Amino acid sequence: MTDKLVTVGKVVNSHGIRGELKIVPETDFPERFDVGNSLIIVDSQNKQTPVTVKTSRLHKNVFIVLFDQFSNINDVEKYKGSLLKIEAKNQKPLEEGEYYYHEIIGCKVVTEEDQELGLISEVLTPGANDVWVVALAKGKQLLLPVIDDVILHVDIPNKTIRIHLMEGLME
Repeated sequence: MTDKLVTVGKVVNSHGIRGELKIVPETDFPERFDVGNSLIIVDSQNKQTPVTVKTSRLHKNVFIVLFDQFSNINDVEKYKGSLLKIEAKNQKPLEEGEYYYHEIIGCKVVTEEDQELGLISEVLTPGANDVWVVALAKGKQLLLPVIDDVILHVDIPNKTIRIHLMEGLME
């Protein structure tokens, strides 16, 4: 397991005494938690534990998952706060103009006039459209709405995003 890993969920708690875990999904592909799928639990010490989904159900936007490798609460208590990951090679291909968060975070943002603004530090999903947070100089931030009028070109291989700096965005 030396490939790059990508987070698909976070273990927030145990559930019951049979070894089930409550998992908050961090993916647009909930089928990652389907029976038979392989995942990797990465704990706070970065220890990787491969697991296979035995049972899974969605309850109030949280997946309740039992893995083949565990059979009681004592087996899983230590995984609270851990991340569930997959190998990057197992990511699903996206359509043109769609990107994974990890591809966007760290990209350099430049204006149409080639002015460098900073790096994308975070992706927010408040509602109608995503918002990319650009870390500017002196600890300031720029919130970029991900709309066609603002985002002109995304170059993932070169980690560069060209934008149109609309009036009022820098205020």
